[in-house]
Amino acid sequence: MYAITGITGKVGGSVARVLLGAGQSVRAIVRDKDKGKVWAALGCEIATAKIDDAKALTEAFGDAEGVFLMTPPDYDPAPGFPATHANAAAIKTAISAARPGKIVVLSTVGAQVAEPNLLNNSTITEAMLRTLPVPVGILRAAWFMENAAWDVDAARSGLIPSFLQPLDHAIPMVSTNDIGHAAARMLQQRRSGLHVVELEGPRRYCANDIAAGFALALGHEVRMQPIPRNTWESLFRSQGMKNPLPRIRMIDGFNEGWIEFEGGTSEHRRGVTSLNDALQNLLV
Repeated sequence: MYAITGITGKVGGSVARVLLGAGQSVRAIVRDKDKGKVWAALGCEIATAKIDDAKALTEAFGDAEGVFLMTPPDYDPAPGFPATHANAAAIKTAISAARPGKIVVLSTVGAQVAEPNLLNNSTITEAMLRTLPVPVGILRAAWFMENAAWDVDAARSGLIPSFLQPLDHAIPMVSTNDIGHAAARMLQQRRSGLHVVELEGPRRYCANDIAAGFALALGHEVRMQPIPRNTWESLFRSQGMKNPLPRIRMIDGFNEGWIEFEGGTSEHRRGVTSLNDALQNLLV
């Protein structure tokens, strides 16, 4: 039995579908049972738990051969990331009590970077998992190709505002489908101790590649327009953010190149889904 958090999202859902396709039993961990109905219909066992509820997580992780762990994104964290630390404490309590056979966590490129930025959410979670008495697989995924879902309407108009800049600066990207396959593979592998996998797509892509991919899919010209760096803070605050600096520094990190894979002893893998295929799927 494999317990899957985040199953109602693209990545968690992909992990579950790959496991089900391989004939494995899946326990869908959802915040409320109504969200689990579609997975129950596919034969999954349903467990309800929130990521900060140690008792519920302990029950959800119990008797699991492996757990796929995703922590909810906190795009506007309070200083010091208190919510992330609280979630990490609950997860640690649950795993220590339930003792599942293995943990595979979705982390991110740049999780090892010391510079304060939004990806420190994953840094905190990774640090906690490294203290646990169970085998841990850390899947550090590149920038999601599917982040371009936010750009679909703009692409239809022909002009996409871009935080990624310079427009020809390529960064590691990967599709959520490839992440799901990689995570399912890690869950089913027999390993002890700590295993770190860094995952990106077939090649690196830039903002102009996103425009070209949408243009190909839509059949008309699509261009990128850089959003001036000196407007980001006021823009994010106008959207309701209280502490936009971590998000700004994350984008800076991709643009300036200091958010990158760690390398070293980590295993580096490449997915098979191209950016063009991922963008086409967003338009279906």
